Amino acid sequence: MAITRQKKEELVAEYKEQIANASAMVFTDFRGVSVAQVQALRAKVGENNAKYMVVKNSLFELALSESDGNALAEKLGGPNGVLFLGEDIGKGVTALKDWIKSAQIVQITGGLLEGSTLNATQAEALADLPTKEQTLSMILGAISAPSGQLVRTINAPAASLVRVINAHVEKMQEAA
Repeated sequence: MAITRQKKEELVAEYKEQIANASAMVFTDFRGVSVAQVQALRAKVGENNAKYMVVKNSLFELALSESDGNALAEKLGGPNGVLFLGEDIGKGVTALKDWIKSAQIVQITGGLLEGSTLNATQAEALADLPTKEQTLSMILGAISAPSGQLVRTINAPAASLVRVINAHVEKMQEAA
């Protein structure tokens, strides 16, 4: 059954919205995947603020070109599913890779990150990115390290004086 023009326009609009809200996208070849398995995958990645959609290639390519995205003709051959990632790219791709490892069906074929086209290996490497919480803790550590060192430097002379006085008092007590 053919898709009506109105339905095609709705799909393009939905794809454009997902593209605009995504910080990155990972493309998959989902041949041999049942509807139940796709729903399980959607639930798994949905827990990590990501969305998985099976796309119509020609309409998705149109949405990409209208969204100032790259034309990814080589990535869009055959049946495609796209993982639209939110803020935390690493968690979303890790969830996808975990599901792929357990289901052993879907293959990552590439990705798109800030306008750059990624091959399959690069797209899988997105899973190695630190999570948002890890990044924030690294930034906090980098910010707080100099102030902690400053406090230790300021306190060092006073602490040394206290140790010298304490040693002198102990020496006096032993002599008495």
